Amino acid sequence: MKFIKVNILLIITILMASCGSSGPTVKDDVKKLKSYDTYAYLPNNDTIISRDYDNDAINQTIIETINANMRENGFSLDKRLPDVLLYVHPMFDEKVSVNANPVYTNYSYYRPGIYVGPYYRDFMYDNYFTIQRINGPRVDQVPYKERSIVIDFIDRRSNEILWRGTLDETIGTRRLERETREYIDDIFKELF
Repeated sequence: MKFIKVNILLIITILMASCGSSGPTVKDDVKKLKSYDTYAYLPNNDTIISRDYDNDAINQTIIETINANMRENGFSLDKRLPDVLLYVHPMFDEKVSVNANPVYTNYSYYRPGIYVGPYYRDFMYDNYFTIQRINGPRVDQVPYKERSIVIDFIDRRSNEILWRGTLDETIGTRRLERETREYIDDIFKELF
């Protein structure tokens, strides 16, 4: 009888130990991201259509600020074989939103003839057109907020989003350039 009780207890213990989460956690993905050294951008088409904003100036500020934060956190630009790909969603128009479902997402640049802004050209992944879809558990729907930015950190080898950074607040319009820089800095503070 004692032998049966010990065996039952052993089986229950083994079953309980196997019930844990086997999928990757956000913490695992951030740890993986911090182990990488290089990055490049996936280009984004010009999404800021409103005449209330200077598309080139906003996007230039976004790229400069992200680059400064990446350098500060030990990353260097590698357009040939980067570890991490960055895809930026600047949302400054009412008609623009992040469309991504939990399984995969298609990116806007994977169409012939798409215009890529000059602010991306010096920092683009050379083979960006080979990345058609991004998948994985981190592709979450992001509620649209005007004057906000979403940054996807993507593992180039697996095409999975490691981390999606954004804030709940919106960017003010009084000092747009300064507020955009602070917004992006705050996104990086959440990650690193």
